Amino acid sequence: MLTFILKRLGQAIPVLLAIYTITFFMIRLAPGGPFSDERKVAEHILERQMEYYGYNDPLPVQYFRTLVQHIKLDLPPLTSHIGLTAQDIISESFPVSLELGLWAMAIALMLGVPAGVMAASRQNTWLDYTPMSLAMTGICLPTFVVGPILALVFGIWLRWTSVAGWAGPIDRILPSLTLGLYYAAYIARLTRGGMLEILNSDFIRTARAKGASEFRAVVVHALRGGILPVISFLGPTLAGLVTGSFVVETIFQVPGLGRHFVLAAVNRDHSLILSTVLFYAGLIMLANLAVDVLQVLLNPKLRYK
Repeated sequence: MLTFILKRLGQAIPVLLAIYTITFFMIRLAPGGPFSDERKVAEHILERQMEYYGYNDPLPVQYFRTLVQHIKLDLPPLTSHIGLTAQDIISESFPVSLELGLWAMAIALMLGVPAGVMAASRQNTWLDYTPMSLAMTGICLPTFVVGPILALVFGIWLRWTSVAGWAGPIDRILPSLTLGLYYAAYIARLTRGGMLEILNSDFIRTARAKGASEFRAVVVHALRGGILPVISFLGPTLAGLVTGSFVVETIFQVPGLGRHFVLAAVNRDHSLILSTVLFYAGLIMLANLAVDVLQVLLNPKLRYK
């Protein structure tokens, strides 16, 4: 197991380098720049800005200088936030995205897993068709549709909750629910598929023949193996939730990392874009590694060398 973990961590280095290289040249080739503005700026002021941020240097020099800065975690100042670096933005906004992601993950698991288990244990009945139809609807409706609908109904019409901000506990409800419902639909279908395969296995029939109750056969014996597809899905899902949804954070004005990433793209802040992309990539790799280790713990047949 230790060899597998070290090998995966070693494989992450060239992947991160490739992501850094692609992102660096893509943002440099994109139209516009960090100092593009509708108002005309004096030429000498623009020249001093370019010199201060190092944009007058040749592109290879910028590439390697920025790479060394990220390796040493000594990031350059941002063009969109005077006096701040990407480390400051990430350290300030990531806890917000982390809290939002954990709430959304809790909602997704609490709704998706029971719905999938119920549908699999009552296959081809209304208890199967109803949750799976709702799950398919949830998959087809993206968050930029569900979010405004929830805000309109519960925030404006019923006035049960706020529709923007991140000040109190009530502000967590709509963003977490919007993200959680979307992923709950996927988890429900994955749980149903995994449970159906396990429930048709010989050891489940043996457990029932020995007098095990339906609850024990489903929850105790079948759920451990049937939830493995969900565990695999949780790797990229957890990373996506924790890093924050760009759309949801923008809709509900949540000051998370996803919203800052969108603003960085609008403002052409190359340093913040590059640092955020690398931060996202590292989180996804760590989440996938954690899921692989968890799968081995749940299924001893899987052994990594």
